Amino acid sequence: MSENIVFASEAMGAPVDSLSYEQARAELDAVVRQLESGQSNLEQSIALWERGEALAKRCEAWLEGARERLAQAQQAQQQ
Repeated sequence: MSENIVFASEAMGAPVDSLSYEQARAELDAVVRQLESGQSNLEQSIALWERGEALAKRCEAWLEGARERLAQAQQAQQQ
C-alpha cells in the first residue's frame, strides 16, 4: 500500500535557492517517494519531477561548495 507523502509545511513551495542542504535533500527524498508511489496524475508528476530536478541541483551546489571549502582548507594547511 502506498503512503501519501506530505511535504514539510516550512519547505513546501519555498524557493529552492533558499533551502539548506538538509532541507533540499529531505524534500527531494519526499518527491522521489511520491513519484514512485504512482499516486500522482500526469500534471502533478511533471511538477514533482521539475521540483525534484531543481532540488537535486541545489544539493549538488551545496556539495560542490563544501568540496571547494575543503580544498581551500587543505591548501591553507599545506602552506
